[in-house]
Amino acid sequence: MTKIGLEIHCQLTNLESKLFCSCKANYREFEPNVNICPICMGLPGSLPRLNQKAVEKATMIAMALNCSTPEKIMFFRKNYFYPDLPKNFQITQLNIYGDTSVGGRGTLMVGDKEIRITRIQLEEDPGRLIYEGSSEKNQITLVDYNRAGTPLVEIVTEPDFENPKEVREFLNILSDLLENLGVSDPSLEGAMRADANVSIEGGNKVEIKNIGSFHDLEKAVHFEITRQQSLHSRDIPIIQETRHWDDKRKITISSRSKEEDLDYRYFLEGDIPSIRIADNIKEKLKSEMPESISSKKQRYVSKYNIPPQVADVLSSDKFYSDLFEDAHTVENAKEVANIITTDLMGLVDTREKRESSKLKSSHLKDIANSIQSGKIARNSAKNALYEIIKTGKSLSSVISEMDLGNVSDESELSKIIESVISEENQAVEQAKSNPQTINYLVGKVMQRTKGKADPKLTLDLLKKKIP
Repeated sequence: MTKIGLEIHCQLTNLESKLFCSCKANYREFEPNVNICPICMGLPGSLPRLNQKAVEKATMIAMALNCSTPEKIMFFRKNYFYPDLPKNFQITQLNIYGDTSVGGRGTLMVGDKEIRITRIQLEEDPGRLIYEGSSEKNQITLVDYNRAGTPLVEIVTEPDFENPKEVREFLNILSDLLENLGVSDPSLEGAMRADANVSIEGGNKVEIKNIGSFHDLEKAVHFEITRQQSLHSRDIPIIQETRHWDDKRKITISSRSKEEDLDYRYFLEGDIPSIRIADNIKEKLKSEMPESISSKKQRYVSKYNIPPQVADVLSSDKFYSDLFEDAHTVENAKEVANIITTDLMGLVDTREKRESSKLKSSHLKDIANSIQSGKIARNSAKNALYEIIKTGKSLSSVISEMDLGNVSDESELSKIIESVISEENQAVEQAKSNPQTINYLVGKVMQRTKGKADPKLTLDLLKKKIP
């Protein structure tokens, strides 16, 4: 039997400042070692000051994951030497004196399976190590401390996963949940990272670290399971250790023996008193939480009759669901959802494309309404959407400039239809006995008009002209 547990590190990227000082939380915009101060560098005499917003956001995450939220939280020093920790210790949380981490036991569903959350703790991110050099002999390690002190939430699960696919599905669901809450942007480099603890029956637990993406984590877990099964089949002991993922060779490599809590010499952080979170504060935070993804999906299906599969895709991504919420009405909801999931997702499928897009929710609303009123055909609407994303022009301007308006003049359309009927004698005869064949003729008219013919009017005229 395979057991897999996760330790997920998620930065609170939407905060203004670091966890214990006023340096910017968004360290990515700075040159190396510029976004630092005596506090995040751990200089003698400097004292940490806890970021209240970070505690609130971490508490919201705990509530969203159905975790218990203790009345009092405490911070501890986790002592170990590593170049990216300028203080030689990390300020974090630990449940030594009862449940004093920001979140206790909780759950998250992956399909029909319940994944148990062990705890959620708020801590500071260390600095960033950068390795340079073509080989191990001349490799050097550079340290950028801009990230040191960035607010981080660690989510620890029970070993409830049985295969790499479940791990990947869980991380995708969790990523969507955190983005929907507005506490983090998981798409940013390094904003969401995960380590895995893997064991098979009869062997010790092995931790895998240094994994750059969810895709690589799935691969790393798969490799580690295979490695351990191979050792077990040859009666070779599986030692408890920490292994790193080698992205180039796609294997895990031994790094060090696995530390226990005693090795870190935890003790209470004397510079930060225990923090009490009153019930009225928790109720306020709960009222400020956005609608959950599952609730959105249910509403889209029940209120607007959007297909469950479309509603699932639409509600899971905050970027698209926000556009939908601003653009839709009761009348055009299905059309807006169709435009987003069928056309828009293929046109802005990367972070860079989203950021450069000139599209606004008002554009989507205009496109959906124009399709429903017959002003523009769906094929033309996709061309208009592509142009609007690039330029931000109004739909009416794009229709005029690109000549995308529907051919809805009855006399003009009748001439085209008569021409198609005269050329498609066989299809016309078949349509008299098989009404479905008339769709073929509608398609021919669409070809002649480059997709601009009003489809409803075209169908009505064809039915009149074919007895």
